[in-house]
Amino acid sequence: MENCLFCKIAGGQIPARKVHEDDEILAFHDINPARPVHLLVIPRRHITSLATATEADVPVLGRMLAIANRLASEQGSPDGFRVIINTGRIGHQEVQHLHAHIVGGPEPVGPMLKRI
Repeated sequence: MENCLFCKIAGGQIPARKVHEDDEILAFHDINPARPVHLLVIPRRHITSLATATEADVPVLGRMLAIANRLASEQGSPDGFRVIINTGRIGHQEVQHLHAHIVGGPEPVGPMLKRI
C-alpha cells in the first residue's frame, strides 16, 4: 500500500526506533508513547486490520504475539504488559495497517476500560 504509514516504515522509507525485525515482523517504539514501554508490532505485509485478516494470516498473527513477551521484558516491562489491537472505527484504529500496541513499564497499566 503506497500511502500506508506503516508500510513505509516497514520498507525503510520512514525511520523508526526498531527493537525487532525479521522477514515477517517489525517492532518499534511508538512515537507518542502512552506508557514507559510502548512498542508497535506490525506485519511487514499489509493487512488492514483484524477485521480483514484471514486464515492465511494466522502464522504472522501468532508470531506477533509470540515475540511480545520478549520485547516487553527487554524494553523494561518484565513483570507483565498489555497487548492492544485496535480494530476499525469503533476500536479507534488510527492507522489502517494491523498493529499491536505492547504497553507496560514498572507500574501497573491500570483498568482495562472505563465503565460507561
